[in-house]
Amino acid sequence: MVKKVAGFRKDKYFLVSLGCAKNTVDSESMAQILNTSGMRGVGDPESAEVLIVNTCGFIDAAKQESIDALRELAATKRGDQMVIAAGCLSQRYGDALVQEVPGLDGVIGTRRWMDIFDLITRLRKRKHPAPLYHLPDEAKVVGLDERGVLRASVQGASAYLKIADGCRRPCAFCAIPRIKGTAVSRPPDAIVAEALRLQAMGVKEVMLIAQDSTDYGYDLGMRDGLAQLLDAIVEAAPAIPWLRVMYAYPGYVTPRLMEAMARHRQVLPYLDIPLQHGHRETLKRMKRPAKVEWVYQTIGKLRELMPELAVRTTFIVGYPGETEDEFQGLLQMVRDLEFDRVGAFQYSYELGTPSATLPHQVDDAVKAERYQRLMELQSAISLKKNQALSGKTLEILVEGHGMGEDETGAETGDVISLGRSYRDAPEIDGYVLVEGDLPIGEIVPVRVTGATTYDLLATVEAQAPVVIEAGRFYGEGMIEIANID
Repeated sequence: MVKKVAGFRKDKYFLVSLGCAKNTVDSESMAQILNTSGMRGVGDPESAEVLIVNTCGFIDAAKQESIDALRELAATKRGDQMVIAAGCLSQRYGDALVQEVPGLDGVIGTRRWMDIFDLITRLRKRKHPAPLYHLPDEAKVVGLDERGVLRASVQGASAYLKIADGCRRPCAFCAIPRIKGTAVSRPPDAIVAEALRLQAMGVKEVMLIAQDSTDYGYDLGMRDGLAQLLDAIVEAAPAIPWLRVMYAYPGYVTPRLMEAMARHRQVLPYLDIPLQHGHRETLKRMKRPAKVEWVYQTIGKLRELMPELAVRTTFIVGYPGETEDEFQGLLQMVRDLEFDRVGAFQYSYELGTPSATLPHQVDDAVKAERYQRLMELQSAISLKKNQALSGKTLEILVEGHGMGEDETGAETGDVISLGRSYRDAPEIDGYVLVEGDLPIGEIVPVRVTGATTYDLLATVEAQAPVVIEAGRFYGEGMIEIANID
């Protein structure tokens, strides 16, 4: 007997989005398609007919989180409900995923997310309980068959705007090209039109995302495509105060891109450039750009053009074959360049990637110890950089409120506003904590009064002596830096 649940209707869906911001954009796009098809999203899986998990398949922890979420829904679903696995894990493992998740009804991958309602329709009509798969190998439909949905995820006053999908880089540790396919750029006109829609919605911060944003336009025959795109967005949507560039690839931060970032006030002096390591031999085994001197030269030129530039990077420790000398090379790069933000990962074995077959796998205890040393070094650098901002004024985008606490953790009754400066991308960087009740969704100047390792403390002042303006043009002319090998 099928259990009846109050509020249950066959036009409701429940969608869980796991993984990175790029996945979140795909989830939002699927939701738009379902909404325009007459369905309605709900926050309670009990009252929904369709239960969807947009999975992540990048590293072991993310894969397990996705599998656990699917298992929980599949184990508790009723006979009038269906569970669908979408996204990266689905694309990577296909029908093998059904072995991990008994009771799974449908599987749809990354390359035809726009067919989600079509799959639901087929599942509703099926005569047998066998799961249905929708996993085409080749589906270069980016910008061509997007069903008119906004390829952005709006979160408060910020939005992630996807400019491309897939990746053509050969990184030995990464399965993304196997999951997403090669890099395919969205048409510039479509992206600019969406920036205009976000501007009309009152969005204050637009983050341009792709697996490799600096590869934008290569498949369209564009040279310096990202720089051209920034020019076009700034011209078309001047009322968007902040534009943030995410996921740049070493060697492809070109002179024209640097100049565009420095020239446009809207483009934040912030660059996310995942370097992955700081030693040439490790980078060669990673099949990553290995000309370490390029990194030093480029970061130096960027800081000449934009003295207030915030640089974020990520590193992998314990990569197969990483010696203590190679790890010391990574530490030396961190000491020399003093990155504003550093994320670090302990190498994770990825089935089907070239690195999985490399000899001299590093012991887990060594990985953990090296990770600890790297983060201790970076913590001191981050604290020093934050402390150097004391007395200066930053513009922050206010995102929420909380209550102040005393040394014992008891609430003081004082309202604290939570915001981000140009130095802080959502979820991965720090915050600015401000005394007082500031308007959520607005950009407000505040004066820095204190610092912790990752966050800043600030107050609102009517007048401030020094202002750090995001996007100020600091340099003239072009600079010459060759692409990295």
